[in-house]
Amino acid sequence: MPPTTQRSDLHDVAYDPYDVEINADPYPTFRRLRDEAPLYYNEQHDFYAVSRYADVERGLVDRATFISGRGGILELIKANIQMPSGIVIFEDPPTHTIHRGLMSRVFTPRKVAALEPQIRAFTAACLDPLVGADRFDIVAELAARMPMRVIGMLIGIPEADQEAIRDRTDANLRTQAGEAMKVSQESFVTGAMFADYLDWRAEHPSDDIMTDLMNAEFEDETGARRRLSRQEVLTYVEVVAGAGNETTTRLIGWTAKVLAEHPDQRRELVADRSLIPNAIEEILRFEPPAPHVGRCVATETELHGHTLPEGAAILFLPGAANRDDRMYDDPDRFDIHRTISSHLTFGFGPHFCLGAALARLEGHVALDELLSRFPEWDVDLDDARLAPTSTVRGWETLPLVLP
Repeated sequence: MPPTTQRSDLHDVAYDPYDVEINADPYPTFRRLRDEAPLYYNEQHDFYAVSRYADVERGLVDRATFISGRGGILELIKANIQMPSGIVIFEDPPTHTIHRGLMSRVFTPRKVAALEPQIRAFTAACLDPLVGADRFDIVAELAARMPMRVIGMLIGIPEADQEAIRDRTDANLRTQAGEAMKVSQESFVTGAMFADYLDWRAEHPSDDIMTDLMNAEFEDETGARRRLSRQEVLTYVEVVAGAGNETTTRLIGWTAKVLAEHPDQRRELVADRSLIPNAIEEILRFEPPAPHVGRCVATETELHGHTLPEGAAILFLPGAANRDDRMYDDPDRFDIHRTISSHLTFGFGPHFCLGAALARLEGHVALDELLSRFPEWDVDLDDARLAPTSTVRGWETLPLVLP
């Protein structure tokens, strides 16, 4: 049963993650949730939600009470799907500890840092032909292209096939506006689209994640020393391809949108590129690409004086927590000079995003190269369109208008 003091007859705040109008600007709703319903229950979709920074942070760390093994997306939790082995973001101990450790060995800072020259070269190749244009779509020309190219470099996907892989992974996240994502056990992650690449790489090893995963030895949850099975490698690769593409695409789009709305701060960045890293952190705080993350309540627990039943779905809302005035001064103000001790855009605790350093690097390079060629721009919001997904929030089309 929902907590009695959170029923709709006692407050009129409503949060529906599929609501198109809320998704267009969720922050007024998020503020009301924090202030009026810190433990919220949605009867229509049968989920709880918490929105204050302290609650979200605490919940993401408490992996005994709030488990990931039923999925991190509301639709997956409600569908009660059996998660295939290797989907690190949807696992609990002991397998999560083992698989995350394995991924951290192959997804190293060295591999990430070594990509910067290639990321810059590809970004320049995307933007150089646009110099002199009066407008272009930042998503189509850069944001939707660069992250998949980078993931392709890391994984070992041939350049000619990277866009097709991106489109197929993106299609799995697409929804009809206002509707939940349709999921089933049969349509879930299998890695089948990468099978031919894996077979090729087995015969032609290279310095990439696919080769590293095939060769890595580890001790599994039974204590056996072994390598990953073929299916486990395929699952890993599909998870990396999906997780590393969509969210970074949205980060780059938000960067262009937010800085168009704050031209004085953009001019500061043009003049002093050393401000870019903190600007990226503020953009991540201000407009997080993934505004909510799901968990399943593993055991009955108390929160804000009410009981959450075992098996309930709960959404933690980083998009709300990142603008909590209990954590930040004037949180709805965008400020590239803000001191940001932490934000929750990449999660927190055991499931902190393994690709955070890569996303930050991509965002930094994209902004640096964009400012070098286009120090000023506006956004044509009449022709802009938010992407129809229930998992991430960001722009599918975002035309920039140049002076």
